[in-house]
Amino acid sequence: MIGIIDYGMGNLRSVENALKELGAEALISDDEAVLADCEKIILPGVGAFGDCVANLRQKKLDRFVIRCIEEGKPLLGICVGMQMLFEESEEKGVHQGLGFFTGRIVRFDTDLPVPQIGWNELILKEHPLRNRLRKNPYVYYVHSYHAAEYQEEDLIGWSYYGDVKVPSLFVKGHVMAAQFHPEKSGEEGLKILKYFLEDFV
Repeated sequence: MIGIIDYGMGNLRSVENALKELGAEALISDDEAVLADCEKIILPGVGAFGDCVANLRQKKLDRFVIRCIEEGKPLLGICVGMQMLFEESEEKGVHQGLGFFTGRIVRFDTDLPVPQIGWNELILKEHPLRNRLRKNPYVYYVHSYHAAEYQEEDLIGWSYYGDVKVPSLFVKGHVMAAQFHPEKSGEEGLKILKYFLEDFV
């Protein structure tokens, strides 16, 4: 069973539907006891960082996420769910994240339209996931902020928005985190989710 954390914000049904399309059993819950029985956890996110992390903390689900990480349970963060795993964000003030990944979340510095909305090529380092995808996979983004000052060894995939390198896919131990939305990224996004379900730690 895959647990999808419901903290009042996030693209819950789309994630659930993508998992079901892959034949996975999934549930959406804000109950720690229910989520704790799941084999793997997904932390989704849509909206402003500060609101998302405040909701997560209000429901005390931040402690659950940290406990999952400490216990070695595989976890996938998506979009703002990815961003909350970093140390802090500058979106509408400075907000503290969960601090699993080194780095901070900053606004795009570009003359292109912000937010970035749409499809963009995902460039991957040599990694087991790379062999699962076609040579030049495209994934779907909706975001105005991205990771910076991160550890290079944690980054396995990125895109370019104009001349801005967008860190897009992080892996550290049993935690995987995507700035893009795999559940909205068609066949290639489903392959990424399938990798998380079947082969990730």
